[in-house]
Amino acid sequence: MLTSITEGILCCLTGKAASLVLPLESSEPSDGFEFVEVKPGRVLRVRHIVPERQPIETEKQVAGTEKADDDCEDSPEDSRNDSDSGSSVHCKRKITVYRNGQLVIENLGDVLHSEILQCQDGDLEPCSTVEVELADYKEIASSPDPNPVPPPVPPPPGEHKPAPPPRRRRRKPKRTVVIDSKRVISSCKGTHSDVALFFVHGVGGSLDIWSSQLDFFSRLGYEVIAPDLAGHGASTAPQIAAAYTFYALAEDLRAIFKRYARKRNILIGHSYGVSFCTFLAHEYPDLVHKVVMINGGGPTALEPSLCSIFQLPSCVLHCLSPCLAWSFLKAGFARQGAKEKQLLKQGNAFNVSPFVLRAMMSGQYWPEGDEVYHAELTVPILLVHGMCDKFVPMDEDQRMAEILLFAFLKVIEEGSHMVMMECPDTVNTLLHEFFLWEPDMSRKDSSKTDTEKTVAVSDTLHTLKINKVMDK
Repeated sequence: MLTSITEGILCCLTGKAASLVLPLESSEPSDGFEFVEVKPGRVLRVRHIVPERQPIETEKQVAGTEKADDDCEDSPEDSRNDSDSGSSVHCKRKITVYRNGQLVIENLGDVLHSEILQCQDGDLEPCSTVEVELADYKEIASSPDPNPVPPPVPPPPGEHKPAPPPRRRRRKPKRTVVIDSKRVISSCKGTHSDVALFFVHGVGGSLDIWSSQLDFFSRLGYEVIAPDLAGHGASTAPQIAAAYTFYALAEDLRAIFKRYARKRNILIGHSYGVSFCTFLAHEYPDLVHKVVMINGGGPTALEPSLCSIFQLPSCVLHCLSPCLAWSFLKAGFARQGAKEKQLLKQGNAFNVSPFVLRAMMSGQYWPEGDEVYHAELTVPILLVHGMCDKFVPMDEDQRMAEILLFAFLKVIEEGSHMVMMECPDTVNTLLHEFFLWEPDMSRKDSSKTDTEKTVAVSDTLHTLKINKVMDK
């Protein structure tokens, strides 16, 4: 504590940040670690593990653009793995935003059921996880109002006709988005050479927080890629705040994605890393096959808080670093024992300079990432939430599940914000089941018939209306 205070005073006097995060001297690949220069002078450490069955070939990697499928040459094994298998799903929905801030979503395509998330032996998963399944919401297309005003009753003969009520102005939508596409969803096995897994950490973390997942899936034969964000882990730490905005970090990850992407890519993000996975899934819908969001929060646009403690000067944050580390341990883990402290140390979590931490928190500005942006995603998404998470409330992930087209929410009762470190076996099992999952579209016709019967009997339609605060 005294050392931190002394260094903080020196930081204030000299005007220089202490405890800078610097890259390793060697840029040679070692034990799966590589150093990639995404921009001149901007180097990220990346852990890239390729199974022995598959040599690294540049021409087999996808360029990450709309013409990637034409430019990429695949082996017969790759074509057999993803072209001739999988289920075709009709993704269709209408998203309407009204001037009063009301968001109306109409799901008009196929509905995916969540019975697929079971353990490998066929039994239901342990009771430590709770499953929330979404229903299919529809709305009458001709009117956004579920309670229309009945026509007026004509007066009896001989009575004066009352003055007609004022005509209600028909609400005009401020914005309408229609999604209508086909998506092939297939099982992604470790033996498939066209599958790559990308792991993205959040603020204060590093690729080391994914150690259990990287080891587990690489042993199963998956190709795994996990970068350190700028200023984190062993990546370079530029001493300029603009280097840590959302857009700057997103462009870094775009470069990493384009370098290592295959035909079918699965993105796994944690906390702030979920926003970058959402960005990549929105930018490259044909290359992103599935997404996993771990304690990522609700589908709201990012905006930094002006009253946050992270707005204090870097030297003050450096003095408070022991308190911040203890607070992160208390809020990020369900238990605060020696095991959790060791996990925090091994994962190199919350081990960033005060300048980087302040710049990261101040740079979380992403106005495009609102509800409509998330509602436009057609990729299947698994949401994993730790019940004891004090950073991300449960209702935020539930709201995310309501907005997304194909989403399955899993709650781990004994987990917190760092659930992938606290409960690695449970998280690895959930992720693996989701990777192997392929929708059974044979139930499509029977489900449609049952839905039509239900609607005919009740003569009601469910309307999903989500009120949000928007700029008018």
